[in-house]
Amino acid sequence: YLLFLFARKSVLQLDLANAKKALIVPAFETLRYRLSFPKSKAELLSMLDMGTLFTFRYHVWTKGHAPTNFAKWRTATTPYRVEWEADFEPYVVVRKDCPEYDRRFVGFGWNKVAHIMELDAQEYEFTVLPNAYMIHMPHAPSFDITKFRSNKQYRICLKTLKEEFQQDMSRHYGFAALKYLTAENN
Repeated sequence: YLLFLFARKSVLQLDLANAKKALIVPAFETLRYRLSFPKSKAELLSMLDMGTLFTFRYHVWTKGHAPTNFAKWRTATTPYRVEWEADFEPYVVVRKDCPEYDRRFVGFGWNKVAHIMELDAQEYEFTVLPNAYMIHMPHAPSFDITKFRSNKQYRICLKTLKEEFQQDMSRHYGFAALKYLTAENN
């Protein structure tokens, strides 16, 4: 509920209705099945320092949220801009008329990455909200991530879909989309 109120206020202050902006909600996670949700950023930071919370997927996929710049977020009091990087997949608040998720990516893998890439190609500004946050709670692995981990054919199919998506981006956005192709190789 607090996130909703803060996000609503940010939507108005940052004029989301009239601008191409993606408001990033910094993501954290816990390994505990029960957690008292922090009522403030200060409380969240304390839980982070005590090891009750961690930045989201820090131990398995840091690239997904690294551009959020959690070190900067700790002391930020105003929204700040970040740039797209390969494999960036933050949780965002966007206008209703933003590009939709690409329907090729159902199940596990590349759905948020492709969406953020499309937003970047359309010159959306990525703005991190300094007082908003979300916490991912532990749960059993989904059917799709289990398939991804255990089925080589699933991973090959996902790789093919990624390549097809990148080629489509190249055709649609031309020279500006080259960074998406070269980021994969770095």
